[in-house]
Amino acid sequence: MSREGFKAKLSSTKLTAKAHQAAARGLRMGVEHVLQVSRTQVPLEEATLERSGAASVDDKQLRATISYETPYAVVQHENLTYKHAPGRKAKYLEDPARDEAQIVQRLIAAQIRRAL
Repeated sequence: MSREGFKAKLSSTKLTAKAHQAAARGLRMGVEHVLQVSRTQVPLEEATLERSGAASVDDKQLRATISYETPYAVVQHENLTYKHAPGRKAKYLEDPARDEAQIVQRLIAAQIRRAL
């Protein structure tokens, strides 16, 4: 029986850093995706609320945030009795965040696979 061998010099620190950077890249892609889906559902009158949407990622902590920065954003999000144009609704951020979670996970995983 013959054996072929090879030596590989891998640094777990470098691998961990690469995976972390890739995860941050994937998370950024994922949070932008959720923001875009959310923008299609946000109540729309003059588009002020829609334009106020922003996404940010803390690369170190691997935490993402999507926010809408108008005085009435929370009321519009939480009040289920308001009437909205077709396709627009309350829970315009909560629903996309839940519904698109698997896509976000796939985006993160794909970036990690590419990096490693």
